[in-house]
Amino acid sequence: MSRATPYQPLLLRLLHGINGLIAILAIITSYWVYDTYDGRFGQLSLPQIPGIIGIHGTFGKTLLLGVMPAFALYSFLLGSKRLVQPDSFQKLRQLGKPIGWYSLHRIVNTVMLLAVTFSLVTGSMVKEEWLPNGELNHIWYYLHLTGWVILVGCLAMHLLISAKVGGLPLWVSMFKLNYRPEDSPKKWIQTVRSFVQREDR
Repeated sequence: MSRATPYQPLLLRLLHGINGLIAILAIITSYWVYDTYDGRFGQLSLPQIPGIIGIHGTFGKTLLLGVMPAFALYSFLLGSKRLVQPDSFQKLRQLGKPIGWYSLHRIVNTVMLLAVTFSLVTGSMVKEEWLPNGELNHIWYYLHLTGWVILVGCLAMHLLISAKVGGLPLWVSMFKLNYRPEDSPKKWIQTVRSFVQREDR
């Protein structure tokens, strides 16, 4: 596969970067909450942080109410080519070829979005007082734990498949700050309008 540095749209880089950073912080603090109040399935005995549940909840709410909806809209509208396509599963049969890996990458990207959504929805149903009170058997808490496991697995797959598809140049391209004139923030609204009008035809 070509290792030439690809160009990523500026809006994608910004939304992906902010969403990814907050999601990783949410994943870390989620485990910290589990390690502090639960630990039934393994424990690292991390140092206790006062208000860790509130800290984790802040990251979760930031994703749920702001960053994630914007990133999801971008992904399903302007970035839909990076998500699963009608023939993606069929092309998985060609996993030894670039098209097979690109198809797997699109599937993993899609599952990653769904996993984040599942974690956010289940997390919003968990009450802050449950764990400090020792109430560890609520179904929403179990579902949120499950969402955490799925999300961590998806994140690992996302990074591994990204490395396979584009290697270091792809990773580097997500952190570059330069952008092309046609990708200027001044043109974002017009780009979205043009896309919506094209889809309505």
